[in-house]
Amino acid sequence: MTVRTPERSAERILVRCPNWLGDVVMSTPGLRALRRAKPEAWIVGQLPPALVPVLEGNESLDELWPVSSRSAGWTALRHEARRVAEFAFDRGIVIPESISSALRMRWGRVPRTIGYARDPLRRRLLSEVVPTPREWGPKRLVSRERFVAGLMDAVGAPAEDLRLDLVVTKDEETRLDLVLEGQGLGRCELENDPPIVLAPGASFGDSKRWPLEYYAELADRFANRDRLVILLGGPGEGAILAAIATRMKSRSVLLDGSLDLGALKALLRLARILIANDAGARHVAAAFGVPSVIFFGPTSLEKTANNLDRIEILERSHDCRPCYLRACPIDHRCLRTISVDDAEAAAFRALRLAEQAPALARRPGRTGGVFR
Repeated sequence: MTVRTPERSAERILVRCPNWLGDVVMSTPGLRALRRAKPEAWIVGQLPPALVPVLEGNESLDELWPVSSRSAGWTALRHEARRVAEFAFDRGIVIPESISSALRMRWGRVPRTIGYARDPLRRRLLSEVVPTPREWGPKRLVSRERFVAGLMDAVGAPAEDLRLDLVVTKDEETRLDLVLEGQGLGRCELENDPPIVLAPGASFGDSKRWPLEYYAELADRFANRDRLVILLGGPGEGAILAAIATRMKSRSVLLDGSLDLGALKALLRLARILIANDAGARHVAAAFGVPSVIFFGPTSLEKTANNLDRIEILERSHDCRPCYLRACPIDHRCLRTISVDDAEAAAFRALRLAEQAPALARRPGRTGGVFR
């Protein structure tokens, strides 16, 4: 992204962004509201290094600073705090509810810091604690878009809308091109005949994953319609993709961790449809208006209840959900009771809905349409 040197008189704002892909994407309406309210301010976003490409090209932020995780220890945190202090920020907005994110700003001598707080120590580290509505409850059952918008509203930057906001840069397209060439594909090919993208992973844990054998059967049904099927996975998910490919009777393209998140944006923007678990990739697709089918098991839709215009949610009612457990202690009924037929029918519905809602922004020149 273009780095803008701060004017001496400009207000300097430091935003500690979320730590998860989906949460970063869902924070973009709030970041846009902040930029709208503070057009002359110098705004810096802090986030984990792997997530920096997610916000590349986003005009709401002037710079993106990578920050270490808590596991990196106190030395790394103090080093980052010194960098913060060098730039003499006027205000800090702390989106994560961790102690370390607030402590980094305190050690960085940011005079006015704002955030939510459940922990007494975090309350003491912040200058202003924003109260949460009672209806959110202790589990913060509210969409992340509204969660972040509440913080921005408290600093005088009300969100006019909650649309997601991602950008694909030329460099990210080039990085995608290099990966596709290794698979014997070209980006123009995908633009002319958009692929079916299946993202069967979930860094949260196995409990979020629709069964692999179901993914394999669904992928075969798409392939039998002469559609290009791409199995998409993040770092460490190669075994998951391989297990699906082994069960399939037709060919698919495996992209197992070969895409950084910038190239991932470029790929998902081209997709005909995304079939995925409730994980980060679905929010990236939603930002580009890509029709999607999303499986919900142990988690609640209440935390991601916005930007569902082109999304078909598949979930089943069971007494045990939402449990928010990373591994199911029983029989994974919340996802096993969603059949392949259910998913295929939902894909048709999502594509038909997309055809009926052309006003939602899509990539120029992109083709779509229902399966034939």
